[in-house]
Amino acid sequence: MSIILSIDYGKVKSGIAVSDESQVFAFGLATIATCNLIDYIVNYNIDNNITQFVVGQPKRMNDEYSEVEKLIKEFIKKLALKFPNIPIDRYDERFSSKIAFQTMIDAGLTKKNRRDKYIIDKISATIILQGYLKSKEE
Repeated sequence: MSIILSIDYGKVKSGIAVSDESQVFAFGLATIATCNLIDYIVNYNIDNNITQFVVGQPKRMNDEYSEVEKLIKEFIKKLALKFPNIPIDRYDERFSSKIAFQTMIDAGLTKKNRRDKYIIDKISATIILQGYLKSKEE
């Protein structure tokens, strides 16, 4: 089997997570400068068999998309051009950052480490992917 890669896309930086080969568990991989995101994924795919992408879908509580959605759609077009044979799914990322922050508190991270947005983005990507994997089970 192969892996699923999820992306918590941001204007400046984006969190990345990957599944295990059985596609049951999600693991935080990295937080990358968004301008380098495609290159990072291309290089990562050289040694790993990505068979699917999951990109977070930022919605507000009233089901409207946030302003970053336009940038995400542009990114998805570039990703699809670079990887035409790999499907791209979307997954609602509401609350992923809040859950990530609470996860850091529960894990005992210091206040200084909880301010590290790179950690939050990576954990958010992991939460998006774990939610996606769980939704496939249902």
